Amino acid sequence: MAEETQQITKKDIQELLSEQTTVILTAVDEKMSSLEEKIKALDLKFSEKFDKLTTTLDNFLKRMTDIEDEFAMMRADINRVKDVIKQKLGVDLT
Repeated sequence: MAEETQQITKKDIQELLSEQTTVILTAVDEKMSSLEEKIKALDLKFSEKFDKLTTTLDNFLKRMTDIEDEFAMMRADINRVKDVIKQKLGVDLT
């Protein structure tokens, strides 16, 4: 019966709210820490994949540049061959 007639004071409510706030903030902090770790892991994974993609693109572009250079040299060689055929045989292949 004593509990039923006991008065709850403003100080009691403040203490309970303070305890409840501490529990909630601790849970939120734990969840945020967990999310932060997951975000860091995802960021690392993304960075690794981005680096791999960049390397692949760099290699592809180098191959394309090499092929373009080779075609330019072949084009020049063909033009020289055409010139020689024209001079020696009098045949214009253009």
